[in-house]
Amino acid sequence: MKMKTAFVGLTTVIALSLPAQAEYPERPIELTIPAGAGGGTDTSARKLAILLEEALGTSIAILNVGGGGGSVGASQFMQSKNDGYSLFATWNSPLTTVPQVQNVAYSLDSFTPIASTSETAYTLCVKSVFPAENGQGFLDELASNPGKYTYGNDGIGGTMQLAAERIFQANKIDAIPIPFGGAGETLQNFLGGHVDIYGGSISTVLPYVENGEAKCLLVTSAADVPALPQASGLEALGMADKETLLWRAILGPKDLDPAIVKKLSDVIETAVNDPGYVEFLKTKGEVPNVVKGPDLGARLQAEFDALAEVSKGLGLSQ
Repeated sequence: MKMKTAFVGLTTVIALSLPAQAEYPERPIELTIPAGAGGGTDTSARKLAILLEEALGTSIAILNVGGGGGSVGASQFMQSKNDGYSLFATWNSPLTTVPQVQNVAYSLDSFTPIASTSETAYTLCVKSVFPAENGQGFLDELASNPGKYTYGNDGIGGTMQLAAERIFQANKIDAIPIPFGGAGETLQNFLGGHVDIYGGSISTVLPYVENGEAKCLLVTSAADVPALPQASGLEALGMADKETLLWRAILGPKDLDPAIVKKLSDVIETAVNDPGYVEFLKTKGEVPNVVKGPDLGARLQAEFDALAEVSKGLGLSQ
């Protein structure tokens, strides 16, 4: 009986002397953004990081690594330790579009999907004098005039070009793509009359829609976009399966612990639906959209496969 009491006492002493298992996270997290400071992904990620810091009880350091349409940052990030202290805030293009037209060091399997955060459609807009007033009229005008119209986009093989070509190929449209460095540059060339059609993000062109200089007739989402009441969504045109969105997500390195993925995805979901963050997204023409874990992985793969077909049809595939 005395031996049993002594054993219980000894185990109690040992248990008390062992350090308590730390709860993740116990130190700062580094968040890599594969773009320069000030862009859409950067501003969205920084705003979200503030909410995540509060929820996780730790600081989050931002590391901007631009270049190669996001491929430089993605390639660097894939070398990170999979301990939960290195995360990747990206838009979809570096993962689903860039690999179609560039040789990159990574694949979708190089990352662990955690959660998507927000999304928005691209839009195709024309000057107010253009001879169409809705999406169907826009497509009919382009189809009736092969090779006549030019459309600005975010670069050869960029997401905007592939989004437009998914729609154009389905309607046997021959429009001439003119690549620029981004939506801002596309807008200036559109306003200056150097291209007939603006192809890019909604937030960039919206002020010129509101002042009557431009009218947006088509969005690349299946659904209509309230901010652009004149634009047709693809579902209304019988092409919902041709949807291509600009969307953002948080990923981890390959083989990240599922328990960490679960905790992060839940915290991200709560942060994305915070009223202040929802209002912030609205100013950018975006809406919250949380797809978590394996479902996010499936979304990435489906988009990669769809854009591979478009890229192949354009002769752009690696």
